[in-house]
Amino acid sequence: MPLLDVQDLAVTLQTQRGPVRAVRDMGFTLERGQTLGLVGESGCGKSVTALALMGLLPENARATGSVRLNGQELLGLPESQLRRLRGDRIGMVFQEPMTALNPVHTIGRQVAEPLRLHRGLSASAARREAVALLDRVGIPDAARRIDGYPHQFSGGQRQRITIAMALACGPDLLIADEPTTALDVTVQQQILELIRGLVQERGMALILISHDLGVVAQHVDRLIVMYGGSAVEGGPTRTVFADPMHPYTLGLFGARPHLGRARGERLATIPGTVPDLPDLPPGCPFAGRCTFTIPDCHTTVPPPAPVGPGHHARCIRLDAVAAARAAPGRNTA
Repeated sequence: MPLLDVQDLAVTLQTQRGPVRAVRDMGFTLERGQTLGLVGESGCGKSVTALALMGLLPENARATGSVRLNGQELLGLPESQLRRLRGDRIGMVFQEPMTALNPVHTIGRQVAEPLRLHRGLSASAARREAVALLDRVGIPDAARRIDGYPHQFSGGQRQRITIAMALACGPDLLIADEPTTALDVTVQQQILELIRGLVQERGMALILISHDLGVVAQHVDRLIVMYGGSAVEGGPTRTVFADPMHPYTLGLFGARPHLGRARGERLATIPGTVPDLPDLPPGCPFAGRCTFTIPDCHTTVPPPAPVGPGHHARCIRLDAVAAARAAPGRNTA
């Protein structure tokens, strides 16, 4: 039995223009110790997927399908039971620590809170454990600074504090949603290495959400590329990077800057713009922006098709994509 089993997950939002599907037919499994990356442009459904797993969707959202953690179905659980899981069996690192941390409480109180709620530790025991956690995530002089407030720490240190909070109870699953947003490159690398080391040390599963292809290339074993709320391609990270097959993945990878480009050379771009969720076609969400679009693409929901060992893509024109990739000089973005 996998640690996390997500099948046919869909999230529908009620908007002024009627119901729209923010996540469509999402499915994956995750074993203890495995790492999975979710990548795609802003608005593609990455964070909504994470919120659905945590049971933290907004009131105007409804999730259907199945999300099982250690065999227990999470969708439909009462809020009281979800609260017992959040911060205990599932930890989450949010992308902006200043909104995740309470500015009027000390960091020690906030790191100790899940230990008191879920582990039943006394105030003194929780404080000792909080000091150890803060020290483990690299907060200097943690025993003295535990009574500090969030504004007294740097951005990188605040992110380390949120990681300590997420890891306090030793969760089975850690979800990191853009954990290095607004951090400089050096601190970003330190935070990502910290997360990777802690995941390996504690044998957790990790879902890393990012729009930074370089980040996921270095830090996850498997990769799912999302567009318009759908998982358009997925597989082992090295395989997807070496042999992308979905037209959106090809366009996304083709737009990356590369060393050695001629001065003044323009980056490749994907034609068109990302449509609003209510305007997505009923078939493939990438239809219309894709150079391989045919009329059926607008109406046919493409099933995941195998393109290699553990590697799949949702496209009804994979043969045409493969032929175009084989043609010299052809830009398939």
